[in-house]
Amino acid sequence: MAARRRSAPEAVHHPVFARYYARFAPAVDERAGIGAHRTELLAPLSGRVVEVGAGSGLNFGRYPAAVREVVAVEPEPLLRRAAQDAAARAAVPVSVVPGVAEELPLDSGVFDAAVVSLVLCSVRDPDRALAEIRRVLRPGGRLCFYEHVRAGGTAMALTQRTLDRTVWPHLFGGCHTARDTVAAIGAAGFTEVSLRRLRVPEGGVPTPVSAHVLGSARRP
Repeated sequence: MAARRRSAPEAVHHPVFARYYARFAPAVDERAGIGAHRTELLAPLSGRVVEVGAGSGLNFGRYPAAVREVVAVEPEPLLRRAAQDAAARAAVPVSVVPGVAEELPLDSGVFDAAVVSLVLCSVRDPDRALAEIRRVLRPGGRLCFYEHVRAGGTAMALTQRTLDRTVWPHLFGGCHTARDTVAAIGAAGFTEVSLRRLRVPEGGVPTPVSAHVLGSARRP
């Protein structure tokens, strides 16, 4: 595992949401097709990987054999304990450490790839988090992202902004529905951004978190 650069404070605590997420997210993943998207996201990876905001460890069983090591950073205590249990069952070596995305407790330039999966919606400072991810990647390292993002339609975008200003972050562990994550990745200095846009779930009535992107970018 990469040596820790510094200890980050355990500053995230959403016990109600964390219990709900740890219990119900696996079933929701499969019903909504998110599990397949996670597999697609991780399939190209190899070498040393940092997963930022690992949650309960839903990605761990999907890493390909070419991955030598995963260092998973998770700030929420209950979710981190669930992630540690998932790490013990993973086919690749996974270590779970406390830390926040805006101050990763890891050395610079030591990872071949970074993974963010339904995470950048909930960090307090997405720009700072992306700067930290860029810092810990080696030159040429890959950022793989799967995130729900701002909707394209005017009515839904307005709904998202209203929810973000009122109840949504309080109910869903700090989540924001209307962030322009693709623009933030480019503004953070990542290049070769490639992605496809998804609707999750694919059918049915759209929700404030239906608009997703799945893609990758490079650290120059």
